[in-house]
Amino acid sequence: MGWVAGPRLVSAAANAGALGVLASATMDVDRLREAIREVRSRTDAPFGVNLRADAQDAGDRVDVMIAEGVRVASFALAPSPALMARLKEAGVAVIPSVGARRHAEKVAAWGADAVIVQGAEGGGHTGEVATTVLLPQVVDAVDIPVVAAGGFFDGRGLAAALAYGAAGVAMGTRFLLTSDSTVPDAVKARYLAATVREVTVTTAVDGLPHRMLRTDLVDALERSGRARALWHALRRAAGYRRLSGASWTAMLRDGRALRHGRDLSWAQVLLAANTPMLLRASMVDGRTDLGVMAAGQVAGVIEDLPSCAELVERIMREAEAAGRRVAGP
Repeated sequence: MGWVAGPRLVSAAANAGALGVLASATMDVDRLREAIREVRSRTDAPFGVNLRADAQDAGDRVDVMIAEGVRVASFALAPSPALMARLKEAGVAVIPSVGARRHAEKVAAWGADAVIVQGAEGGGHTGEVATTVLLPQVVDAVDIPVVAAGGFFDGRGLAAALAYGAAGVAMGTRFLLTSDSTVPDAVKARYLAATVREVTVTTAVDGLPHRMLRTDLVDALERSGRARALWHALRRAAGYRRLSGASWTAMLRDGRALRHGRDLSWAQVLLAANTPMLLRASMVDGRTDLGVMAAGQVAGVIEDLPSCAELVERIMREAEAAGRRVAGP
């Protein structure tokens, strides 16, 4: 949710009764501190911050979160046991995201307070196992709360997840497509117009399975030869370096870490390292021709842009109705 889950959307979700989570990967440390304070100025409700566990400055970000009184830390990759222990000592709940049963078992053994389980339907980097198969596996494997993600957009899905044993659901695409989201209207319109078949999984962006809307850019990346892909990667990497303040040395170091154990070309490594620029082009600048649009499959069935408050109220109403139907007269 980089460039999407900013202070406005996070505070609106929190005020609606959901747990809003700031996406910090596209922020430097100073901007993260500012964003946390901005959320705090907009809501008294708890909220969280999502971190990249492999970020070079993860420790500095944790310092900021603890100092600013953030209640929840979520991770796209499993944090180290030491980082997790540091957060827990400060009273911060740690909730990693996982895509496999064994990963859930690992972080639970390390002391995670809950786990988010994302099935193949989820947007962004994703796995191969559907939520309906992965979720019950994880629920049966761990004794901590399990939050279901991937394929949820309404109250029926919430009721289904609860029936599987989940403690709740996490939604990305559904909250992106709200009136509280700062994503440009033209980009939201592109999401709303998408069919289920137009939400594809590609490895062309960074060599890893990545669920997003199929666009001309995705088609071009899939057709590109190595030389052309490397040129595009270098050009975008330069832009990301200027925006983030990262040095070429740091970017190459991150690239080597990313490449380790994976069959990725250096063009794919560079694209992976500066995927935030591809997201920014769409989510901030509105350039659907130059950026990528991460999307869960549910983008193909979402048809409106409610406020966060309207969305949460609707989901709860629908979930209660679904529960009554199952219970019968």
